[in-house]
Amino acid sequence: MQFDLTDDQRALYDAAFKYAEAELHPLLAKMDDDDWYPPDLMARLGADGYCGLTAPEALGGAGMDLLSAGLVAEAFGYWNTNAAFIWGPHENLCLNNILRNGTPEQVARFVPDLIAGRKVGALGLTEPGAGSDALGSMALRAVRDGDHYVLNGRKMFISNGPVADIVLTYAKTAPERGAKGISAFVVETDTPGFSVAQTLTKMGWRGCPTGELVFEDVRVPVENLLGAENAGVAIVMSGLDIERAFLGLPYIGAAQRCLDLSLDYAATRKQFGRAIGSFQIIQSHLAEMATALESARIYNYQALAACDALKRGEGGRGSIHRLCAGAVLHGAQMIAKVTDLAVQIHGGSGFVWETEVNRHYRNARIASLGGGTTEVRKLIIAEELFRARGLRLD
Repeated sequence: MQFDLTDDQRALYDAAFKYAEAELHPLLAKMDDDDWYPPDLMARLGADGYCGLTAPEALGGAGMDLLSAGLVAEAFGYWNTNAAFIWGPHENLCLNNILRNGTPEQVARFVPDLIAGRKVGALGLTEPGAGSDALGSMALRAVRDGDHYVLNGRKMFISNGPVADIVLTYAKTAPERGAKGISAFVVETDTPGFSVAQTLTKMGWRGCPTGELVFEDVRVPVENLLGAENAGVAIVMSGLDIERAFLGLPYIGAAQRCLDLSLDYAATRKQFGRAIGSFQIIQSHLAEMATALESARIYNYQALAACDALKRGEGGRGSIHRLCAGAVLHGAQMIAKVTDLAVQIHGGSGFVWETEVNRHYRNARIASLGGGTTEVRKLIIAEELFRARGLRLD
């Protein structure tokens, strides 16, 4: 599919690019070096109109489609991937999921504060014993008790979890039904019994708080149930498809940054009496980076545009499921290759922690793990290929 961005979309990207250069890029070094979380980041982004991009204007949002919002994510990723992966889980995994699946009353209660950045959002799916098998192995239980559900268990590897005010949380309400016994809840983290067990120290995404969350007799009001009881799997799966397409865009931005830095370095670094960019092997590296990047960009744009047509409860199966899994699979392979070649072109300086290509190299490793591992993505693609042909593997 050929993508021609509209003039409005190009202007949106340009504005977000300039904003991120001025406001987000200066934060990158401290975030990465000190594992520092900018405490006012989401409030600033909200005040400047960069939260709630897909929310209706009546709620204070921007009323954008997903692709337009993704262009903002790409611009943010170019200048500060770390900040983009604080904003992204808040903006897409939490805010957009509540917007798509909540009742009018729930949307009115939770979304305006998320749009304003007064509250930080997160999504709680994975657990210490439930990663790739997040649905089947889920152990967090939610038991109905009058006009509340009582939640007990843990969540693990939760982006924004240690700083979140609202966590869209999945729990088993009918364990005997397996994945069909999962429900979704909007959990406010000031509820008694909720705590953060640990904030994880990571090789990448530094400054992006990621942690283990504990639920000990956390009483969640019935009105915080998102969707119907035992119908959470539809929210999970449609949300995962959109997540995979949306969160690939900051990596597109990061890859473009690495290519640009490598071009500049290859033009100015001299060895054997001439710029290293004049050597065919360096030109080969740059050509591979550019073609891998552009193919991943078009793949991601296509997937994100297709997600705009998803109705409530759709996704998690069929061509959209395969498309989004393919986009993130290819994107992860792309960012691994591009950052590796960027370090190679920069030579010894690329191996130094505080150089920008080194920061991107370390960040890139999570791309093959987050939102479903590379192995799971391949399974999804293969299963959907068989299904599309009507073939059964008995």
